[in-house]
Amino acid sequence: MSDSSHTQKQPTTGVDFIVPHCAEAIRYLHRDDDLLVVSKPAGLLSVPGRHPDNKDCLISRINQDYPNASIVHRLDMSTSGLMIVACHPDSHRALSRLFQDRKIYKEYQAVVYGKVSSVEGFIDLPLACDWPNRPRQELNFDYGKSAQTHYENCGTTAEDHSKLRLIPITGRSHQLRVHTASIGHPILGCEFYAHPKAKAAAERLLLHASRLKFIHPGSKDELDINLGATFWSEPA
Repeated sequence: MSDSSHTQKQPTTGVDFIVPHCAEAIRYLHRDDDLLVVSKPAGLLSVPGRHPDNKDCLISRINQDYPNASIVHRLDMSTSGLMIVACHPDSHRALSRLFQDRKIYKEYQAVVYGKVSSVEGFIDLPLACDWPNRPRQELNFDYGKSAQTHYENCGTTAEDHSKLRLIPITGRSHQLRVHTASIGHPILGCEFYAHPKAKAAAERLLLHASRLKFIHPGSKDELDINLGATFWSEPA
């Protein structure tokens, strides 16, 4: 997979890249004194970029209303969907431990290139940073970190591409992008791992964090937040 990537035009990244302005607003799905669950639009950074013109991001917008809020986890700029934000340091520590202990259940919705033949599957392939081409990741059986993804086939689009529900067991960088590409079905619109036809098939990365389920660290109640992708609900 990493060999073929060198024949493609590499995406524009790095310290000098200026992120286009994202006009779409953040949505709040849950608010209490300890935490927020929000929906990040595609095209918005989770945290500020290194370039001084890349300060607009999810947490900077949230801090206008919640000055003490802090990021617990991230989504790639191109990925839309649900994120948990801590409202104070104690909540941040508790939520970070839930992520560390894999006690937060996550689902993603994706549209991948072509027809996936299996009803469901499990991908267990180790990942490591492709340092010469970072932030790209690559399959690496020598020193890669363990990475597992369960997927469920949810049908096809009008263009005969497959809708997959992706359930990551681990949370490696670019895990879902690399794992789907590794089985021959890259996510549509992916600027890093899709072949030219799959990249051109969508104007944005068709990957959305659609569900978060966990035990609230304060109240001990179960929170189960769902928000489907707009691209997922389009007629198949």
